[in-house]
Amino acid sequence: MDQGKNYDVKNASYEAADSPIHGQSTGLYADILNDPELEGLTLYEKKALLVNRELNSHGMGKYQWWIFFLCGFGYFLDLMWAQAFGLVATPLENELGFPADQYGNIFSAFSAGLTAGAFVWGVLVDIIGRQYAFNLTCLISSVFGLCLGAPSNYDGILVLTAFVGFGVGGNIPIDTTICLEFIPQNRRFLLALLSIFQPLGVVVTSGICYGFIPKYSCGLLPDGTSLPSCNLVSAGMACCTKASNMGWRYSLFTLGGVTLAAFLLRFVVFRFQESPKFLLYRGRDADAVKVLHNIAKFNGQQSDITLEMFNALTDDYVSMQGGGSDSPVLGAGEKQVKSSFSSKVKLEFVRYKMLFANFTIARLTILVWITYVFDYWGFSVAGSFLPKILITKGHEINVSVGETYRNYIIIYTPGIVGVLLGACMYAIPIIGRKWGMIISSALMGASLFLFAAVNSEASNIGFNMMEYFFQSMFNAILYGWTPEVFPAPIRGTACGLASFWGRIFGIVSPIIAAYVLAANPAGNGVLYLAGGAVFICTIAILLMPTSRMGAQSY
Repeated sequence: MDQGKNYDVKNASYEAADSPIHGQSTGLYADILNDPELEGLTLYEKKALLVNRELNSHGMGKYQWWIFFLCGFGYFLDLMWAQAFGLVATPLENELGFPADQYGNIFSAFSAGLTAGAFVWGVLVDIIGRQYAFNLTCLISSVFGLCLGAPSNYDGILVLTAFVGFGVGGNIPIDTTICLEFIPQNRRFLLALLSIFQPLGVVVTSGICYGFIPKYSCGLLPDGTSLPSCNLVSAGMACCTKASNMGWRYSLFTLGGVTLAAFLLRFVVFRFQESPKFLLYRGRDADAVKVLHNIAKFNGQQSDITLEMFNALTDDYVSMQGGGSDSPVLGAGEKQVKSSFSSKVKLEFVRYKMLFANFTIARLTILVWITYVFDYWGFSVAGSFLPKILITKGHEINVSVGETYRNYIIIYTPGIVGVLLGACMYAIPIIGRKWGMIISSALMGASLFLFAAVNSEASNIGFNMMEYFFQSMFNAILYGWTPEVFPAPIRGTACGLASFWGRIFGIVSPIIAAYVLAANPAGNGVLYLAGGAVFICTIAILLMPTSRMGAQSY
């Protein structure tokens, strides 16, 4: 869909005839300065509340649905690539012949990229804006993803994998931030529903790998073991050649193409507007009003919000401060834009201090970090090593490689239902976000422990299905709730830092798990390692302040 220049923030000039950008405040905001709901709020929060009311009054229009689905593609790519490396690692190992203790390096390389991406993009999205970060993350991951199947050495693959991770790493912190800032407050359950794209990504990856890897992989020796790598045997001996092992390459080329398609949808097909809340806390009130008017026009509606409403709030704040205060303040409009460089630097420190503004917020921030650390630990180990453990257990009970890859699809498809159930928790007050996360994380950990205790095809599928179902439910609520509890000036940074700490442990955990697996090839130690981490998430969520669940999002 081509929106034309009227929807480009840089060129935005649309002004509704019946509700001018410059004019008298009417209708919904006529008594703005006497509104009791604004009492006790900061200047920025007052303006953000007006934006919330504007978006609430218009509901879910075409623009919001475009945003929802395009942000969903970010979630789709996140787990699509994470799952891909778990599925291609075994045929990659067969061909290249790297030592068993280096098996986890590809997961660590991806996690290193994800870690850098979460930190860099999380911080940048609050500085340069949502618009550029929204597109660049997809572009970077698509370019390097398309190149992944080219190298014939492990080091080259690890470098490209890290760059794919750098692009993908910003998706969840950025996409949840963007989606939250454009949807009505009563539709915030859609934030949890974004995670429905993650199991879809896993299913698509599993389907692509199922189509390519069993058909285009090295054969087996008479004893049922894989052909050795040509790098490990003498010339002339039967070995796993590149030509006979193209399945993992075809899979990665296809996934790179899918990522490029997502970028084209974001950058070419749809013209993304900068977030009004980002513009407000940067002092660009006029641009924020223009964006709101452009979104209203795109949705076939008219906007009632005017620049004078924001100016009235700014003037009221200045008068309350005695008119002579030079202290920097977020959301001060032209006064903020024209402030000195030193004042702007002080404002940046003011933003970062929001993470520890008081005891409740500091407690929340630290517990969110702990939750992300052990959540990422648990699912990084599970996602990286469950495919290998399934293959190992499958060999013990005579399940073929083809049947194992088929089983991946069976295991991961119910994750879609898990996400839907997580979104439903938003609408059940007696459970809500907090208890939804507590129940799902506890059952996720329990399923990993149970999987360690059994080995039959039915139980392997069943407990893996259970683990992924509750993992999907838990992460749907966690990822959707995290941006809700932090204000827009620090939202991207807060979500990015949470992902950053999680990704750090996503680097360490596969390395530890690889050594545990080498010592115990059956894989039970790896499963206990993952399950124990998830139970720590349950404890952290129990300790979180309930007052931050479902409150107004500024």
